[in-house]
Amino acid sequence: MKRIGILGGMSWESSVEYERLINIGIRNRIGGASSGDLIVRSYDFSRIEALQDAGEWDVLAELLAADALCLERNGAELLVIATNTMHVVAPQIEAKIGIPLIHIGDVAAAAVRDAGVTKVALLGTRHTMEMDFYRSRLADAGIDTLIPREPDRTEIHRIIYDELVRGIIDDGSRADVLAIIQRMLGDGAQGVIAGCTEIELLVTSDDVDVPYFPTTSLHAEAAVEAALR
Repeated sequence: MKRIGILGGMSWESSVEYERLINIGIRNRIGGASSGDLIVRSYDFSRIEALQDAGEWDVLAELLAADALCLERNGAELLVIATNTMHVVAPQIEAKIGIPLIHIGDVAAAAVRDAGVTKVALLGTRHTMEMDFYRSRLADAGIDTLIPREPDRTEIHRIIYDELVRGIIDDGSRADVLAIIQRMLGDGAQGVIAGCTEIELLVTSDDVDVPYFPTTSLHAEAAVEAALR
């Protein structure tokens, strides 16, 4: 089994879910008392959030790349960034390390393509929805991406940062997100990417009637596959 390095804590609700899913995946594949061989760098998310809000992506890239290298030096054989948004600095991280980085955008694109979906709704932080780093991976796979109209993008971003990363799961917010999804289906989306780990804690595949792509679950599954390959 390869050792998996995880850049997590963005938020910790996200990385705890990653660890849970990876450990369950390893146990299911191997059996017995097996679990993942993990090394985790977990951040104080308030610091990460402040840098995101300030647009200090270069500072974030330097921070995460240095810690990714530290994980590699401590035995990590592959790397997972346990958040969708911070894949915006994946190229800078990959330039610093010599181990594979499993990109969540590629994992999501493969799942959407395999499901036969060609136009998908993307829900996530404002950064994930509006910046190109994620949608370009989908476009490379021949997938058109729809993002919510305003003020829906602002509301999703608010729900993530004011509620979900703080452990607040609100039924009213779930209803609001489901209403946003319905509007996007009306705009032509054939499926939905939960492009934020915390969204998976609020909305599940049981809540929607179209293909639903929970990126954290898909990403964790890809990490398990790579660790056992």
